[in-house]
Amino acid sequence: MMENQNGIIIGMGEALWDILPEGKKLGGAPANFAYHMSQFGYDSLAVSAIGEDKLGEEIQDNFDRKGVRHLLERVPYPTGTVQVTLDAAGIPCYEIKENVAWDNIPFTPNLEKLAPQVRAVCFGSLAQRNVVSARTINRFLDLIPEEEGRYKIFDINLRQGFFNKETLQNSFEKCNILKINDEELITVSRLFGFPGIDLQDKCWIMLAKYDLKMLILTCGVNGSYVFTPGHVSFVETPKVEVADTVGAGDSFTAAFIAALLAGKSVSEAHRLAVDVSAYICTQNGAMPALPDEFRNRI
Repeated sequence: MMENQNGIIIGMGEALWDILPEGKKLGGAPANFAYHMSQFGYDSLAVSAIGEDKLGEEIQDNFDRKGVRHLLERVPYPTGTVQVTLDAAGIPCYEIKENVAWDNIPFTPNLEKLAPQVRAVCFGSLAQRNVVSARTINRFLDLIPEEEGRYKIFDINLRQGFFNKETLQNSFEKCNILKINDEELITVSRLFGFPGIDLQDKCWIMLAKYDLKMLILTCGVNGSYVFTPGHVSFVETPKVEVADTVGAGDSFTAAFIAALLAGKSVSEAHRLAVDVSAYICTQNGAMPALPDEFRNRI
């Protein structure tokens, strides 16, 4: 393990407002990840960009109220918003506004200073849709030392066609943990021509091809898998009363990484991640407070 047990956890990419039927809620996968890592007691930081506008100020105020540290650069673009509509099963559909603040995250001296202290960073494909943020994310990833006990998590998060093969390939190569859901895996397999019908086969192929420490595959109500070289963990999805599924995947990632960093086994981390994300599904919005019972498990 690394000597620095107390390094910083980063969620890097989009910070935005989800405009839900019941009103606006703070969102963006990296922001959700940073929030949940802070719930588990880690020194976490949401890295993004906001506009010089009221919505941007409200994002800062919200993070401050929730006790989430942030590095939010003000840029001359509007703060990001996403129109979220829910279907009958509570599954969200997103309309993501383009050319907004989080598309234009600048690379700053502060980021350069942060990189050596990072124990885990979570990033996705969505924030790489624009060249400015993509360059910043990639420069930051390259500055994080390659050491045991440091995690670069690519939570792929395919949205609205805001991705391409080159970006995905590059991110697969830069990460050491990949998180993907069953629908995304089918899309990626078509794009890359991975053989085999079975989703597990495709996971083994990707684990080896990109020399990953772990590949996390979530399959909604059909459970989830964690593949590590030579081993697979499977946990069924608990049946719960779903309020909405917004942010459930991000809470899964955070709980899993929080447990790993606390020295838990892959199977213990997996079980906690499943339980936490099931709980988030019973709550409205992406950032409810977690009950102590989850924190006590790590």
